[in-house]
Amino acid sequence: MSECVVLRSWGNSLGIRIPKGILEKVGLKKSDELEIEAQDNSIVIKKAFRHRSFKERLAEYDGKIEIIDFDWGEAVGREIL
Repeated sequence: MSECVVLRSWGNSLGIRIPKGILEKVGLKKSDELEIEAQDNSIVIKKAFRHRSFKERLAEYDGKIEIIDFDWGEAVGREIL
């Protein structure tokens, strides 16, 4: 999905309006923090990573604990097994 927008003056800077359809598609809403960077000849805008609080994480917890076996590979030194 792409749309054309126009740069407009905003104080000493320039700004754009992001169309509603694009905001909905990527899950952005008013006051979300964004990261913006220049890559080659493009501008990339991403939703900034935000750490969730313990309270937010706890609200998402479903009470299940998963035990996962992890393969660390073959022993290469004097590891105790």
